[in-house]
Amino acid sequence: MVMAQISVEKNVADIEGLCVITPTVHYDGRGFFSETYNEREMFENGLTARFVQDNQSMSTRGVLRGLHYQKNFPQCKLVRVIRGEVFDVAVDFRSDSKTFGKWYGVTLSEDNKKQFYIPEGFAHGFLVLSDIAEFCYKVSDFWHPNDEGGVLWNDPDIHIQWPGVNLSDVRDSMYTFANGSMLNINEKDKKLPMFKEAFKF
Repeated sequence: MVMAQISVEKNVADIEGLCVITPTVHYDGRGFFSETYNEREMFENGLTARFVQDNQSMSTRGVLRGLHYQKNFPQCKLVRVIRGEVFDVAVDFRSDSKTFGKWYGVTLSEDNKKQFYIPEGFAHGFLVLSDIAEFCYKVSDFWHPNDEGGVLWNDPDIHIQWPGVNLSDVRDSMYTFANGSMLNINEKDKKLPMFKEAFKF
């Protein structure tokens, strides 16, 4: 019998379909080995998305990306960090869900090697907590440049608790950490709509 290579925490925060995956890591004197994706084990755990594309990004400390989704071509995502540390967030945008508008965040790092399984119908974003972070994620549909949607990262109705961030006026142009350092958010993300105005699934 083959030993399971992942443990799956299902429906985190009681949000249906949202999962945190912890892989088994095999260490020895040479380093370590870990299976980062095994379709059979994913399917056995009810995680049946078919992934068609892998993406990788690099960001520096204080970068906040999100909250994003595709409207007509929604994507399931499987995300992990291979360098550094991020606070990763998913928000339930499924209008028929009992947890509609609820968010959950998890720290992903090169050390804990956790993965975040985000079903279709969620907005997604992350905040970089280390000097540099490299972020890898699988998606179940291709990028459609004219299909992008999103919601403002600090919308008061969602009220995400970004670690260490001063939540000033939602449309303030200057966002800071408690230590005075600046958040790095691109202008497009600063202009995303509020939750009440945003597209819902």
